[in-house]
Formats: sequence, C-alpha cells, structure tokens
Amino acid sequence: MDNIFTLMSVVVACSALLAWIASQSHQPILIAYFACGILLGPEGLGLVASVELLHDMSRLGVMLLLFLAGLVLHPDRLLTFFRKAAVITLAGSALNWMLIFALLRAWGYPQEDSAVAAAALMFSSTILVVKLLPTTTLHQKRMGSICIAVLIAQDIVAVVALLFLGPQPLSGAPGPLVWLALKAVLLIVLAVPGEQFLLRRMMRRADRYAEVLIMLCLGWCVGIAFLGALLGIPHEVGAFLAGVTLARGKIALILSEQLKPLRDFFLMFFFFALGAALEFGHLRDVWLPALAAALLICCTRPLWLRFLFRRLGETPPFATETAVRLGQASEFALVIAVAAFESGRMSAGVAHLVELATVLTMLISSYAVVLRYPTPIGVRPALLRD
Repeated sequence: MDNIFTLMSVVVACSALLAWIASQSHQPILIAYFACGILLGPEGLGLVASVELLHDMSRLGVMLLLFLAGLVLHPDRLLTFFRKAAVITLAGSALNWMLIFALLRAWGYPQEDSAVAAAALMFSSTILVVKLLPTTTLHQKRMGSICIAVLIAQDIVAVVALLFLGPQPLSGAPGPLVWLALKAVLLIVLAVPGEQFLLRRMMRRADRYAEVLIMLCLGWCVGIAFLGALLGIPHEVGAFLAGVTLARGKIALILSEQLKPLRDFFLMFFFFALGAALEFGHLRDVWLPALAAALLICCTRPLWLRFLFRRLGETPPFATETAVRLGQASEFALVIAVAAFESGRMSAGVAHLVELATVLTMLISSYAVVLRYPTPIGVRPALLRD
C-alpha cells in the first residue's frame, strides 16, 4: 500500500475503531494505537508494508508535543527546577545504568553490548510522560515543571550519548561537545529576539484572526526546529525551544489548548509506527532478557527516583507519583540502539533486545499511570482529567 492517502485512511480508520474499543473496555488508548500498528504492519495483515512512510508524520507529532510542553513552561520556571532536574538525571541515570548493565552481563551478553544497551535504556520517555500529564498539571503545578525539567536534562544527556555512539562516533576530546553547546547558544540567541521583535508583533497585528495565530504558531515551531536541525541540534529540542520562547507571551496557554487535538492526531502515528516496526522473528531469541530488563526498569526506576525526590525535599505523595510517571524507557533508546548498531558498537540481537524492552516498559508504564493517577486518557471517570 504505497498511496499515502489510502495508507493514512486505513491507519486512521483502524486506529479510531480500536481506540473506541479501548475506551469501552477501560484500556489506555495508546495501547489501541500500538495494537493497530501490529495488526496492519508487516507482522500482521501486511497492509502497511513500509513504516517509513509514517515516520515523518510521527516526527511532526513529537515536535508538536515538545513545542506544547515548552509553550506552557515559562523560562523562569524551567530555570528554577533545572538544578534539581540535573541531580535527578545524573544520579538516577547512573543507578539505572548499573542495574541494567549488571543484568545483561549476568545474562551472558558481551561487556560493550551490555554497556551501550544500559546507556540506551537509562532515560525516561518524554512522549509518554507529557502525553499522560493532565493539562492543568503541566501548566500550573510543580509536578509538570519538574517532569519537563528532568526530561529535558535527560534529552541533553541522550544527545551527548548519540554523539559518541553514532555512525561517526566522536573521540574523547571535548571540542565537539563545546561546538554543540555553542550551536545551542546560537539557536537561543536567534530565537529569543526573533520571537520578541518579529513573531510577537505579527501576532498583535493579527490578533482578531484565530486561524492566522495558529498558523504563525505552527510556522514558528517548525521554523525553529528546522533551523536547529541545520545547526545539528535535534528537531525535538528546537521545537521545545520555540515553545519556551513563545511561553513568555500572554497568549501561550490559549494557543496550547487549540493545538492539542492536532498534537494528538499526529502522535497517533508515533505509537502506530512503534507497533508496526516490531519484527517478531528477530525478537524470538531476546524476548526473555528483554522482558527481564523491562521489569527491572519498571520496578526499580520508580523506587530510585522516589528516593532521590524525597532526598531533595519533596513530599512522599509527590515523589511517588512523579517517580511512577517517569518509570519507563525512552524513545531515545530506539534511536541510540540504531546508531550504536550502525557504528558497530552493538550487535543486532542486543539492538532488538533494547527495542523490545523499550516498548514493553512503555506498555507497562501506561497501565501503571492510567490506572492510578489522573490522565487525559483515564480509564475511569474519576481519573479522567485534561
């Protein structure tokens, strides 16, 4: 099925049907999109033979997710919690790396494979955490700000890891890292005055036309993301930065509410592609260690994070909920696994192990959050909060 219109029609129609079934059976809606990917993908009915056709759609959804996360996070709030986020990220990532590395070594995997796989699996999922945070929590409450600060700190560490594990890995010299930091500063220097002196004035002149404001907002998001990509910065980071610069304006919260349906539509393709990309033939030999790694992450990561949050002065209920929401592997694990495999740092079998473990943690974490805490896709009326 190569026609993009036919492909999208089948995916959207099937996802809508399975989402309805999930809502009626009190299951997380994200599971429906994932199941739809398996059903229509190469391992299922084979109606979607090439997942690559949907990857750009899913990337746009991720960009919108990060853009809206930044849109409700004023720079002052981000800086306030970033020190605590750095402590949580460095300490938590180190602890998780040691546990996963020890598990894979005990299972008999080579040292380098185990080390790289552990590095890939030590981050939390920005997409899943933000998707399952109620809008009121994300906008107004301390938990939303801290979660975003931790996720951004983890994304920075993940980008650095990619520099050393990619097809052209860097040496230990600090030069490339300094150059990357300078590029990030350059992007900020261009984005902040651009929003204040250009975008803001354009919006004021068109404040009576909601459609024009939305288009300007989307144009700003993809424009800064594209500029960041030209500088070698991931487009997700550029989109987040675009949102943070726009968050200084009074209209930010209104724009974020109007863009949420568009974000959810494109994110559906991300979870669909995640399910469709699974190759069960390659996963047959690694399913048991992948399951063990996923259970280790989902059971121990919330405990370590809760301990760290408590040590930093947070209350027990806050520390517990925040830790559970951050208790899964990241979509960055998939990117790092592919990059490490292409550079020869990871074998194909371990790359498939990382892929399956990541997907399993997302599924387990989705249930853990949706069944216990308020989310926009709550399975019970008492937990349904947007």
